Amino acid sequence: MTLDVIVIMDPISAITVAKDSTFAMLLAAQRRGHRLHYVLPGGLSLDGGVAQARVAPLSVRDDPEDWFTLGAESRRAFGPGDVVLMRRDPPVDAEYIYDTQILGLAQAAGARVVNDPRGLRDRNEKLAALEFPQCCPPTLVSRSASELKAFVAAQGDAILKPLDGMGGRSIFRTGPKDPNINVILETLTDGNRRTAMAQRYLPEIVEGDKRILLVNGEPVPYCLARIPQGDDFRGNLAVGGRGEGRPLSDRDRWIAAQVGPEMKRRGMVFVGLDVIGDWLTEVNVTSPTCIRELDAQFGLDIAGDLFAAIEAGA
Repeated sequence: MTLDVIVIMDPISAITVAKDSTFAMLLAAQRRGHRLHYVLPGGLSLDGGVAQARVAPLSVRDDPEDWFTLGAESRRAFGPGDVVLMRRDPPVDAEYIYDTQILGLAQAAGARVVNDPRGLRDRNEKLAALEFPQCCPPTLVSRSASELKAFVAAQGDAILKPLDGMGGRSIFRTGPKDPNINVILETLTDGNRRTAMAQRYLPEIVEGDKRILLVNGEPVPYCLARIPQGDDFRGNLAVGGRGEGRPLSDRDRWIAAQVGPEMKRRGMVFVGLDVIGDWLTEVNVTSPTCIRELDAQFGLDIAGDLFAAIEAGA
């Protein structure tokens, strides 16, 4: 069955094709004979309660110099036979929420939305990990700077981060003797007005922050360990971490078995788990990455597996 694959993403003209997981999905969909449509930035709308989008036909090529062609713009309503890839990067701000509400109506009209729009609204990527406390390190979520400071003192070495960041931005490592701890907390909580997260620092980060991908609840058998470089404690690729593929450990598989069935139940078809050592730190549902790196290192076709799952449920 040929599907209409409608992609909502950050501007396609600005991506790095060798690393972009959304692009891997588009290549896989095209290989499998599906029609591609690109939603122009800001292109979602409602007309009399009908979810629709400004789109252009899209073709893609695995060429870093010339990777896409767009056809003539048109407006189309969502309906049966449509698969919508919601792949906009965070932040999950008001406009993002509005888009998921429009996509909820697209879903009601018969479109398949990946990932489920209600799940995208409900699953803050840092808080979602705490739905599985048996998998997580000691963690405190609060907007109280004094509570967060007490947690840091109790742990001795801790990570502080906002709930809406991505790519390692605004993550701090601190301890009770850090002369900057008060200003860090003031900045993160905006004077006790914004919620922040504190987690025990995990020294295993030197061995990598592992990204485990789930396709329809099942783990890809390899993860990408993002290893900090130089004097930066963060492993995120966006801040210069080095990606190294590894087979999943028994503990990795156990964590995936804890999280995967619930993600599948909630319509989260493509999910990225962040695991440091033996501990789950985040559950990424908006735009998980690392497909292309794992495909290249292990000869996988993760996006092809994803579309096989989508086709089975379409």
